[in-house]
Amino acid sequence: MNSMTTTEAALRGLGVCCAIGNAVLHALLIPDHLEEKFYIGVLFAVGSAVMLAVAVGLATMRRPAAAWLTGTVVSLGMIVGFALSRTVGLPDGYYERDWEPPYGLLSLIAEGLFVIVFLAWLTRREGPQRIFQPARRQSRERIHARRNASERD
Repeated sequence: MNSMTTTEAALRGLGVCCAIGNAVLHALLIPDHLEEKFYIGVLFAVGSAVMLAVAVGLATMRRPAAAWLTGTVVSLGMIVGFALSRTVGLPDGYYERDWEPPYGLLSLIAEGLFVIVFLAWLTRREGPQRIFQPARRQSRERIHARRNASERD
């Protein structure tokens, strides 16, 4: 009963690819940003590490809700940070005028697609109530349902 459906595997696989792509793209930019604005480089390094952990979590966890939520929060944060850095700027006078082709656009695609895939995963047939319900509780409910059914017979 614990086998993964094709849809689940495809969504997780796409999520892993987006998370790894996001991590690699930001990792490539770390050295330049450490020199330009140290805290931006540190944020890129932390974001890359977290997204690699998200990729591992999506690939290995039986119940990957925490990995999906973490990856979505980080992806949305990166999208917002990107937008702010090109509009009103970030603290300490950090303002970017361009998109750092091809990194900016590719990062936005990876981050946005991760969020979309998370929403698809969240709304698949099982629904959120099954996704976030602890596994142990489901087992107890099945046992109680069987007992109640056998008592009625």
